[in-house]
This record gives sequence, structure tokens and C-alpha cells, in this order.
Amino acid sequence: MYKIFHQLIYFALIAGLVSCNGNAKNKITTAPAVPVTVTNANLTSAIFYNSYPANVVALKEVELRGQVSGYITGIYFTEGQEVHSGQKLYEIDRRKYQAAYEEVQSNVGIAEDNLEKVQRDANRYDDLAKQDAVAKQISDNSKTDLKNARQQVAAANSELIKAKTDYDYSLIYAPFDGTIGFSSVKMGALITPGQTLLNTVSSNDPMGVDFEISETELSRFQELEKAIVSKNDSIFRITLPDNSVYPYTGKISVIDRAVNPQTGTIRVRIIVPNRERMIKPGMSCKVLVMNANAGQQVLIPFKAVLEQLGEYFVFTVNDKNAKQVKISLGPRVNANVIVMKGLKGDETIVVDGIQKLHDGSEITTASPQKQ
Repeated sequence: MYKIFHQLIYFALIAGLVSCNGNAKNKITTAPAVPVTVTNANLTSAIFYNSYPANVVALKEVELRGQVSGYITGIYFTEGQEVHSGQKLYEIDRRKYQAAYEEVQSNVGIAEDNLEKVQRDANRYDDLAKQDAVAKQISDNSKTDLKNARQQVAAANSELIKAKTDYDYSLIYAPFDGTIGFSSVKMGALITPGQTLLNTVSSNDPMGVDFEISETELSRFQELEKAIVSKNDSIFRITLPDNSVYPYTGKISVIDRAVNPQTGTIRVRIIVPNRERMIKPGMSCKVLVMNANAGQQVLIPFKAVLEQLGEYFVFTVNDKNAKQVKISLGPRVNANVIVMKGLKGDETIVVDGIQKLHDGSEITTASPQKQ
């Protein structure tokens, strides 16, 4: 009897375990489908840009420094305004330079008059020598005097050029059309030749924009430099410090001669029109360069992307199940993102509810959203 009682307990336990396993299987197989919202990943024409930090530079810029010493006696411009080539800007006290110039002019006149006298004497002695009417030594001396007189005229003219140069340097003119900055000197300031900075003049239109690219991008930019660019091309755009887009496009002007071995970058300069004087030298901005892959691309909502340990995934819809697919992302385009690898453009992907999914999850879907 006792043995039969134990056998009954054993079969009861076995039946209970079987019943529990059956219920567990029923719970797994009957897990509710996850409600999600889906959209279509379609090929679309996508134009996107790579961004580079940049600075505006003047194509022509000159520091004005005095070439002669003296005191500033005239300032003939308004600071911060445009000046024109040849416009008088500064005057350094000219009196001593004018006096020196006039003195040398007189010396030139004296030397030339002496040359004429010596030339006449030499001619006369030469004629007399032909007639044996004068000593040969006197004739030879007259030729030496003529040679010396000519050298005196040449030396006087050299001094005249030097005096004229100093006299001209006492007036400082604008070297080209541009904008002049704040004056570094005031009336009465003493100028040291070649050292005292007076002002800076920079050109306005066009302007240069300098930025650095990686050495790995050099070949593409060399191709862009050689390409014929029309006025309507928008390969190079600029965004200003207030994030507004500059209304004019640019083209490559210069690629630097060498790569910086410490950074592995090389400087590129584009030129842009500046008719409205919207940009100034030293201004920071960003250069937007149209990506080489711009064109037909797979574009999906960025919120459909799941990041896991630095990798990116989306869930595609396979019948009534979600399939996790690894993708490679390109640039953001507003609320969307370019998919460089992983999708062909004919898939249906999950947009909302991705946090509740795993590979193979059963789903119920709402109507596809429009991108």
C-alpha cells in the first residue's frame, strides 16, 4: 500500500511538470505582436554637402609703412572707408625733402653747364691739335676733363633720383582699390622708416575663403580645380557666422603647394564675389562642398535608426516579422539621413516602436508614413 502511494505521488508530479511546460510554451507562442509604424525606404535625389571650417581672406592686402623719416603732417582719408588706387593717404613733412630735391636739381644744372664748357674746350683743343697749334698734353688734359665732367653729370643725376625718391616717399598713396582700416598714427607722429605701421589696405571684391582638407581628399579637389565651373554651379557654398547661406557660390583659386606633415592637411582657397561687401577679411565661416556621392541615394527618417555600440541598424519588415539590418550612414539631411550601405531602396522599415523590437519580433503595422 505504501509503495502504491509513492507511485501515485510520482505520477502526479510528472503530470504537473508537463502541465507547466505546456503552459510556458503556450505563453511564448502567444506573445502579443508589437505595434509599429513603418515607412518605405526609397531612392531619391539627395544633394548634400561636407562642411569645412574656413576663414575669409583678402586677395590683396598691404601694410602701409613710411619709407622716410619725419612727422605726419597730413591724413587724407576716413578710417574704415573705401579708397581708390593712387589716392593720397598720408603726408610726411616734405620740406627738407623738397629742399634736398631742389638743391640736387641745381647741382645737376651746374654739372651740365660745366660739361658743355668742357666739351667746347675739348673740341677746340682737338681742332688745334690737328693743326699742331697746341701741345699734345693740353689736348689730352682736355679729354680727361671732359670724361670727368660727364661722370659728374651722371653722379648728379643719381643724387637727383635719390632725392626725388625720398621726396615722393613723403606722400603715401593707396596701392589699389580697397578698404582702409584704423590709422595706427595720428597727426604729428614721428615715423621711423620701414618700421612704423601706418595702416592696412585690403581689397574687397572678390574675396578668398581658405579651409583645410585631408590629404586623402586632394585628388578630388584637384579634379574640381580643373573643372569648368559655370555661374550656376553650387559645388562650393558658404555659410556665414549667423548660419545664413551666402548668396554667391565659389570656385577653387589655389591649392597650396604642400601637405602639412604634422596634420596631414592641405590648404585650399576658393574665391567668391563680394559686391555687397557682406564678408570681410578674418571672418569665420564654413565652406560647404557638394559630396561626391550626391545624387540618387537611399533616404530614411533618422528616428528609424537604432545605435548599438557604435554600429547602426534598422528593422525591415519581412511578412509580419521584424528583421534587424546593419547599415552605414551618410550625412544628415534635415530630419532624414542618407544610407550609404545596407539598404537598396525598396524596403519597408520600422519608424516608431524600434526600442521594443529584436530580430524576428512579430509586429503589427500601421500604414506607411510619407517622408
